[in-house]
Amino acid sequence: MRKRVPLLVVLIILFISCNTVHKNQEKPMKRKEGKKVVYQVFTRLFGNTNTTNKPWGTIEENGVGKFVDFTDEALKEIQALGITHIWYTGVPHHAVINDYSPYGISNDDPDVVKGRAGSPYAVKDYYNVNPDLAVDPKNRLEEFKELINRSHENGLKVIIDIVPNHIARSYEGSVNPIGVEDFGASDDVSVVYNKDNNFYYNPKEAFKVPEWQDGYLPLGGEENSIADNTFKEIPTKWTGNGSRLSQPNFNDWYETVKINYGVRPDGTKDFDELPNGFDKKDYVAHFNFWKNKKVPDSWKKFKDIALYWLDMGVDGFRYDMAEMVPVAFWSYMNSNIKMRNPEAFLLAEVYNPDLYRAYIHLGKMDYLYDKVEFYDGLKHIMKGYGWTDHIPVVQNGMKDIEHQMLHFLENHDEQRIASPEFVGSAQKGKPGMVVSTTISTSPTMIYFGQEVGEPGAENAGFGQPSRTSIFDYIGVPHHQRWVNDKKFDGGQLSQKEKELRDFYKRLLNFTINSDALMGDYQEIHFYNKEHTENYDHRVLSYVRWSENEKLIVISNFNADESYSLELKLPKEIIKKWNLEKGVYKITDQLYQKTSTDLIVEEELGKFTIKIQPLESFIFKL
Repeated sequence: MRKRVPLLVVLIILFISCNTVHKNQEKPMKRKEGKKVVYQVFTRLFGNTNTTNKPWGTIEENGVGKFVDFTDEALKEIQALGITHIWYTGVPHHAVINDYSPYGISNDDPDVVKGRAGSPYAVKDYYNVNPDLAVDPKNRLEEFKELINRSHENGLKVIIDIVPNHIARSYEGSVNPIGVEDFGASDDVSVVYNKDNNFYYNPKEAFKVPEWQDGYLPLGGEENSIADNTFKEIPTKWTGNGSRLSQPNFNDWYETVKINYGVRPDGTKDFDELPNGFDKKDYVAHFNFWKNKKVPDSWKKFKDIALYWLDMGVDGFRYDMAEMVPVAFWSYMNSNIKMRNPEAFLLAEVYNPDLYRAYIHLGKMDYLYDKVEFYDGLKHIMKGYGWTDHIPVVQNGMKDIEHQMLHFLENHDEQRIASPEFVGSAQKGKPGMVVSTTISTSPTMIYFGQEVGEPGAENAGFGQPSRTSIFDYIGVPHHQRWVNDKKFDGGQLSQKEKELRDFYKRLLNFTINSDALMGDYQEIHFYNKEHTENYDHRVLSYVRWSENEKLIVISNFNADESYSLELKLPKEIIKKWNLEKGVYKITDQLYQKTSTDLIVEEELGKFTIKIQPLESFIFKL
């Protein structure tokens, strides 16, 4: 005999069931493996809605964003923009000018801190996070763990910074795991160099604060009991950029100290080198090579730091100034990381093209900034004096490592596109963005606010406008209009800003879902420059294809002129695409408004198109 279920129990079951369905519906759609798109966000600026923007303003005057500002609504909107990874910049606890002594944190000296909020690249404690970012500073690590979980729940992988070349002069671990010593705690300070010292020293010499230049004064000249033009450090350590002076120059990285990786002062090395042929071996072989070798203490310290954050749920790292650290260390570091998490996302800042392949193949980096040739070339084209001819040449030179060369038009080090110092208009970035995202299989990165035309015009304190300040408390006006009092719906954006963000959303979502953009590439630029009337060095074209998808990309970098063209596909493309004689409909994938006919005859393809100033088309066959 069936028992009757009480009405209350039925209602509870229905409530749980409906709630479960609702939650399942809210989960972000699982994306296929394709291009990766990184959203770099300066964590302390993202959720700040304060618009005071006083130069050298305090945290109370100018406000600061928090971990909790990255709500589910905010993260959903970021993911919907076409983002796969979010790089939370400035998370590890760095030196700041705030009194957190009630939480067991020592006060930092303004004489060795850049700005009032401090540089995120002068890390003070690698096992904790910036207390500015927490609602409750004593629970700051828990608040960051909650942010990691929210990010994952909203379909985003998490990247944070590791800065192995240097740390803050005031480094002081507050919650080191058992057995972990602070950097320098066991150093022999009587010598300049020792393999297992974490720093280099000038024995018996005292550190002197730089001579301030160009009217600069810490905190803008505001009186502060700690800012007395002295900082006690005996013996002095070498400065982060390699300066050996006990009184570094104002333009040196005086707020940081250089990490010793077993490189002697004369440049010779106190560690084993990788054997010949190891550039062709995988991370498992690299891990096994180092497994039983005695490596410098600094190597172990940074490896342990990386594994600590991986175990917390972080999905990858962006390495600051990686080329200033030996390649052999990266083999050790990255192979240990990959053994723990083979899918970890490892991105490095390397600016010397002659070193790219060593850091990728020997250092086991996943990705490097493609700045010095690709970004710098695009920047010149966008500014009007560079020729698009440069880009296919660069791409051809990178063809063996194109997948590892991450593309960007903005980041915290570079000028905002819309700043007068760059091109003064976010619209002028559109063709460059299309090319940056579609020319290779590599990841794309955008900087928060780029998608709404943020110009970085504020005079925040330390540093100059054109780059959104990373040193001071400041608001980010165009971005704040999208934040819209933390509704994250763009409610205060102008129509032009909304249209720009729509462009980014269309473009990025297309790129992460395109098979062809993970397939083959060939330029058709030079063929058309020779055979197509009106085609010149302000236009760029190329094709991308896979078995399932064929694309023709054309961008006009000219802000003043349109071009009427009969664009051509050369014989070799027609052959590779197996196109028979006939007429094929091609449609633009960005706005789905423009279609035309590709005519194939005599093994040559051609189609007629008018392309407006700053316009791009991604035609799909």
